[in-house]
Amino acid sequence: MDILIYAYNYHPEPIGIAPLMTELAEGLVKRGHQVRVVTGMPNYPQRQIYEGYRGKLYVTEERNGVKIQRCFVWVRPKPGLIDRILLETSFVGTSFLQAVNGPRPDVILLTVPPLPASVPATVFKWLQRCPVILNLQDVLPEAAVVAGLLTNKSLIRIFESLERFSYRYANQIAAISEGFVDNLINKGVSPDKITLIPNWVDTDFIRPLPKEDNSFRREQGLAGKFVVLYSGNIALTQGLETLIQAAALLLDRPEIAIVIVGEERALGALGDRRDELGATNVKLLPFQPRERLPEMLSAANVGMVMQKKTVIAINMPSKIQVLLASGLPILASVPDQGTAARAVKQSGGGWVVPPEDPEAIAEAIRRLHSDPEQVAQLGRQGRQYALDNYAFNEALDRYEALFQQMIERA
Repeated sequence: MDILIYAYNYHPEPIGIAPLMTELAEGLVKRGHQVRVVTGMPNYPQRQIYEGYRGKLYVTEERNGVKIQRCFVWVRPKPGLIDRILLETSFVGTSFLQAVNGPRPDVILLTVPPLPASVPATVFKWLQRCPVILNLQDVLPEAAVVAGLLTNKSLIRIFESLERFSYRYANQIAAISEGFVDNLINKGVSPDKITLIPNWVDTDFIRPLPKEDNSFRREQGLAGKFVVLYSGNIALTQGLETLIQAAALLLDRPEIAIVIVGEERALGALGDRRDELGATNVKLLPFQPRERLPEMLSAANVGMVMQKKTVIAINMPSKIQVLLASGLPILASVPDQGTAARAVKQSGGGWVVPPEDPEAIAEAIRRLHSDPEQVAQLGRQGRQYALDNYAFNEALDRYEALFQQMIERA
């Protein structure tokens, strides 16, 4: 098949949707398909165009058999409302020109967010007479409204119209969780139009490694420590200040270390909070190269998933699959009735505690530190669950079958 992946995020961005779309595109190429990716200039999570891509309107390159067509996007490190609008609209315009600058695809896979990208993808679908599959990674604008990121009523109505447009003109919607499926059905989308395909993890790459001879532990002075790790996006929806507060409650156990890995600019405010509370057991580190991810994960004893109370209940952090595959027990500070909590509980690979509750987090860490057998059991159960439910090859099979079905139907 000739497949066009329309995705704002792609390699070399280290977290979020980018690694998923990169693995999917390269996995499809290995199975003999032709894959073209239309994407923005890499900028996430720093929100600054990467060196080598700045000042360019378009860049076309090839990586591991995938043709990557990049386009200019308006990006600012601390975006206000106007900046966010310019970001979305710039990608709508520049990406369409890249999409038409190539062969007619058999099928288009469009990732959302960003929601406005559904407009050029749908126009391209009409021009080329090929089906569009919507890969729904977040429910917008609902998630942004609940999190307080979108408050302007006129913009909310515009984005709600875009949401309805996206669902109406997509030939099929690939939802990443059961919560997403329920949300779509409640909004009037036909169940026949929805396919559940959970996000995946490369369980050959992300795997348990020995902790005793771990260079990441040695380099960071963590030898002999019980390490609690958070690695990923640091934004309004995570509430990492709560983890700093929990660390301050654990100062009586010097063998426990809290490690937070994220974008360097975002670490500054956390560093101020750490110093204010005197939480000397907190180590803040910048993102590590992706090839070191398995080693970094295996240096920890517990992996954190953090969400605020206001996060939309159906949100499903992709780090859950990664932590499970690494054999790392999860401590999830998330809404109890949400999709993330349900995934952790079903896996048998972790515990759930209330969000924004530093006392509950600290108490759970104490219990895990005091029970190494429980920690080991949770890690084994989580790894097995990832192998059974989130294996990359199974996801590839599902997408391949869905593409073929949509092409035949078209």
